[in-house]
Amino acid sequence: MISFQQKFNISKIISSICGKYFAQNGSRVLMYHSLKAHVVGDLHGIYQMDKHLFKQQMQWLHEEFANNISAIDECLTNNNKIAVTFDDGYRDTFEVATPILKAYNIPFTVFVAPGLIELGDQRYLDKSMLIELSKIKGCAIGAHSYSHIPLTECNDVKLLQELIDSKNWLEDLLSIPIHTMSYPYGAVDQRVRDAVEMAGYKIAVSSAPGGNIAGCDTLRLNRTDIWAVDKMKIFSQKVNGRWDWIRWII
Repeated sequence: MISFQQKFNISKIISSICGKYFAQNGSRVLMYHSLKAHVVGDLHGIYQMDKHLFKQQMQWLHEEFANNISAIDECLTNNNKIAVTFDDGYRDTFEVATPILKAYNIPFTVFVAPGLIELGDQRYLDKSMLIELSKIKGCAIGAHSYSHIPLTECNDVKLLQELIDSKNWLEDLLSIPIHTMSYPYGAVDQRVRDAVEMAGYKIAVSSAPGGNIAGCDTLRLNRTDIWAVDKMKIFSQKVNGRWDWIRWII
């Protein structure tokens, strides 16, 4: 069996040689998870980003795309924007990532699953941290279902409950409208997408890499997954679409 490292090495070669031919046009949404805490189910350690590497990446974005880094909603009307997002609501998003993002004046969105917050697990934000995070200029809060479960596995009743309860919980706690969400595990099909619309969301992001052009389905936006093993060359390639081809093999 081919190891993850072997697959990654092969992918690096393909992206360097052929990636430009498969790069999609449009604005790009970047996806991060943790900058310190262990991510459940992360067998290869790709979602636990080193803070120093993250800082390098944000500095590069600031230098290369200073006028084109935006909130997600701006990506829908402009084909040249870059948006930064975080899934799950880890405490280090607030303690580690936020100071770096503020230093480079980079807006960002944090997608939060209330069920994870309520666990009392020290890896995740608590309510007071989440409230403080929501008040930071440039930070937007979105939903990530209530229980952080694959929505495609839910029956219709459970699906709407996950979507509506997470929206209501965040709006009640933060006293702000919640109109964006991220699909846990990237699990979305037409039924889930339609339920998200019914629940009142305006924007939803998947885990499928690629660009987003004006007029695309705002409830199935593409998003580029940034891994802990993505050194600067690979990071720049991903931002420029050279890794978009992997959408056909994942």
